[in-house]
Amino acid sequence: MEIWNRRNFLRVAGAASAVTALPSGVKLLVAEQAEQAKPVTANDHIQIALIGAGGQGMGDTKTAIQVPGVKLVAVADCYDGRLARSKEQWGDDVFTTRDYQEILARKDIDAVIIGTPDHWHKQASVDAMKAGKDVYCEKPMIHLYSDGPEMIEASRSTGKILQIGSQRVSSIIYAKAKELLAAGAIGQLNMVTAYWDRNSSMGAWNYTVPPDASPETCDWPRFLGTAPKIPFNAEHFFQWRKWMAYGSGVAGDLFVHLFSGTHFVTGSHGPTRGMATGAIRYWKDGRDADDVMLGLFDYREGFNLSLRVNFVDGGEESESLVFTGSEGSIEIGWTGVTVTRVPRETAPGYTVGTFSEAIQKQAIADYDKKYPPHSGNQSLGGVEKYAAPKGYSDSYDHFKNFFASVRSRQPVVEDAVFGYRAAGAALLSNLSVERGQFVHWNPDEMKLA
Repeated sequence: MEIWNRRNFLRVAGAASAVTALPSGVKLLVAEQAEQAKPVTANDHIQIALIGAGGQGMGDTKTAIQVPGVKLVAVADCYDGRLARSKEQWGDDVFTTRDYQEILARKDIDAVIIGTPDHWHKQASVDAMKAGKDVYCEKPMIHLYSDGPEMIEASRSTGKILQIGSQRVSSIIYAKAKELLAAGAIGQLNMVTAYWDRNSSMGAWNYTVPPDASPETCDWPRFLGTAPKIPFNAEHFFQWRKWMAYGSGVAGDLFVHLFSGTHFVTGSHGPTRGMATGAIRYWKDGRDADDVMLGLFDYREGFNLSLRVNFVDGGEESESLVFTGSEGSIEIGWTGVTVTRVPRETAPGYTVGTFSEAIQKQAIADYDKKYPPHSGNQSLGGVEKYAAPKGYSDSYDHFKNFFASVRSRQPVVEDAVFGYRAAGAALLSNLSVERGQFVHWNPDEMKLA
């Protein structure tokens, strides 16, 4: 939702390639323009459709059509008001329908953006790929664990591209963090700490219900799909993230971003086990999705991941991802990355005050022989900050990378396997809360252990 989500706070195309010093001492991450200088040829034009025109779907589409050579031609949604709004925004010639199968039947559509509730991700993606369309599917990739293998197989068997919409894997900020970690900037990684806090009604998914919401304007049976059959409920329709029948809670909405970022920066396939706790602490409005959740996860690469989402934070919305190593830390924020180097001391120091004077002198003399003066020099420490250019958008870059793959048929930056590993790890949290115990996961085979 563009109202509260700062993922679209910056806008430009690019990939990390170099840095230039700013007067403040912050280094600017330079965006390398990857678009071709020549105009996009007719054969390179891509026509897309949107399936699920809620806040995220419309926001995605606004970004996608900024990529040169991309045109929106059709929109599907279960609410008539969003179909009308689509024509207002993108022209009367945009085809609109409640039934996305009518879109998939069209030969003039090359790719689709899927911005539906989570419980429709698998079916809409599989149907689209089998109909010959490439797919950009919003996160989390799955609603149920059984969704993942089917989506991966559909992409493999059809040869169609499936990219998941966690834009961090296309971010120059995350690319810099990955580069720093791989270069040994903080020594051996041992812990990752991440959080995403919100303190607003919109941030807690209390989206506005339109005054004309009714069984006549909303295709309630189509919206429900595989969810339990209940009478029409406007809050369920427009605020679906609050119910686990349609969404995946804070784990699927926000933890998955933090997992995606962690996996991209570290190169890990995912945790081997996790444990989480959560509850509805503040938004006791009938929802069944927790508004506070904390999780702990073990990685075989030798680090632990600690996650937190809090919808009752008491402060401004904030997000952070901190990688802590043996010689410092790397912190990723919305606008850049900071690396703090604290090299390990080579001289441990001594505590001799409780010894007799004679033993103190002997201990200090032995110490000085073993550790010559200045051997504990910390001059290699310090702080470096890198900032994205003003106007940068990792969401734009993510779509730019997707459409580049659609044209070239080369692998996407976040394929179905990466997406499943991130979502599968995130949903361990829900499973752990439900069971009240650790849950084991095989990140290579992508199966619950």
